[in-house]
Amino acid sequence: MRHWYILSVVGKDRPGIVARVTAALYEGGCNLGETSMIRLGDSFTIMMMVRHDGTVKSLQNLLATVADSMGLHVHVDRMDGHLHRHLEPDVHITVYGADRPGIVAHVSGALDEAGLNIVNLDSDVGGTEEKPIYIMHIDGVAGQGVKALESALAVVVKEGVEAKLTPLETMIG
Repeated sequence: MRHWYILSVVGKDRPGIVARVTAALYEGGCNLGETSMIRLGDSFTIMMMVRHDGTVKSLQNLLATVADSMGLHVHVDRMDGHLHRHLEPDVHITVYGADRPGIVAHVSGALDEAGLNIVNLDSDVGGTEEKPIYIMHIDGVAGQGVKALESALAVVVKEGVEAKLTPLETMIG
């Protein structure tokens, strides 16, 4: 019986991580669902849905040699997964502001109260060491509509960030 798992892999960034992890999964008879793979600082992180015939332990064992040889940390959780049931974002929000503690919590909290279901959030720090700028790109589903999000962003903008909301057109069919 096939099960779905969430597989998380983290390690110091270096060439070959994606190739070696996915080859081990393929050779072990696994299928991949949705994935997110990104460099964060000097680390590389992978999160993916994996369909596998065995247990959490057997999936960890498939990756043990690769993880050991590349210094990777592997975590596996069983999940109730299905292919092609992901949310399609209908808004994209970009936020820029002076880097300070709490900016992500504050902005995401305001958007949550306005009904945003965040599907993806990418962030980075730009500017200089003396004047760092925090940058967020957020894709989400506007559960209470675009107007509610615009109102929430207007409050956040008054507190010192710049924000832009762009409705997304999704093609169906």
